[in-house]
Amino acid sequence: MTNGGTLPGDDRPATAARAKRAARARAVAARDALAHADRARLSARICARAAALPELVSASTVMLFASFRSEVDTGPLIGACLARGSAVALPRIAGPRLLEAHLVSDPSSDLVPGTWAIPEPRPDLPAVDPARIDAIVVPGAAFSARGARCGYGGGFYDAFLARLADGTPRIGLAFEVQVLDEVPCETHDLAVDAVVTEERVIRTR
Repeated sequence: MTNGGTLPGDDRPATAARAKRAARARAVAARDALAHADRARLSARICARAAALPELVSASTVMLFASFRSEVDTGPLIGACLARGSAVALPRIAGPRLLEAHLVSDPSSDLVPGTWAIPEPRPDLPAVDPARIDAIVVPGAAFSARGARCGYGGGFYDAFLARLADGTPRIGLAFEVQVLDEVPCETHDLAVDAVVTEERVIRTR
């Protein structure tokens, strides 16, 4: 048996990785196929549902993300959290599999193009200890109704989620087309507690 706990010749990890890539590609293709106007309309609905979640309403410090390409547009949610006085942190890529959280107060001036041109906070903005975050909203390529999450393959969020305080609510945002019957998972993949779409809030546990 190897150090990873698999027998020589065991191809289960490779099979799981292939299945994740297929699920990711299927969900992102469906998301990309949404018309721009539809994505904007559905994003507004998703953000309104998310903003009303008790976990976010009661959070003193919430971590969100700045949307990229065809992701749910998180601008309305960022604005809603700032407007009600929550401290809002957004992620910044600081190295391989390493995310940092930085506070933002004005996304129009606080964000700059980062790795892969993803909008991220300027490096001079205050950093936030992950243990201080009361709730986190995470991106994803695909989710299941049981809370499984398939990211984009970089492992950034899996590593960051492990640094949060125990019990910190983890919330996924997605269009309905990104919610699949099954999302393959590996041992390092961490589930979310809820998935918010334009049609529903899925409580996963």
